[in-house]
Amino acid sequence: MEHQVISGLRAINRGVAIAVGLGLLGCAAFVLTDIILRRFGSSLGGTEEIAGYAMALATSWGMAFTLLELGHVRIDLLRSRTGSFARALFDLFSMVVMSGVVVTIAIKAWPVMRRSVDMGSRANTPLETPLAWVQVPWFAGWVWFATMSCLVTLAVASLILKGRAAQTEEIAGAFAEQETLQ
Repeated sequence: MEHQVISGLRAINRGVAIAVGLGLLGCAAFVLTDIILRRFGSSLGGTEEIAGYAMALATSWGMAFTLLELGHVRIDLLRSRTGSFARALFDLFSMVVMSGVVVTIAIKAWPVMRRSVDMGSRANTPLETPLAWVQVPWFAGWVWFATMSCLVTLAVASLILKGRAAQTEEIAGAFAEQETLQ
């Protein structure tokens, strides 16, 4: 069951990653258009601001995709020298720590986003972008990442408790080790 849940979440996150990638391509096209217009003495303006917003959104939403694709950087000096049960315990520990950090970030992001929405805050820039337009999806990305992290943690713990520690490798293992273990 754990693998089915993770597979479903991977499919959802691939869709999210495609949407985020298309957004980044749109942002790149916007910046490129602005650069070309500058050669002719004109400008769209605000490209730096919009690119910054795009990067914040891509980061918050991209973290969950990276997690499920085993792409987060880990220092596995000890983990790589142990058996499957000890590796599973290291994986569980790393997921518990990651979940704690990400849930904390999501909790701390809530008042930032809520204050902007409640006050109708706008960026202190020439575009005067309503901050809610950026902070609501940014916050949602952090909540999504926190949810994914907690679900992966629960899946790893479930596999360990069921005596299937070796199966945690494909859910929360280290990507660099995947080829050497197969």
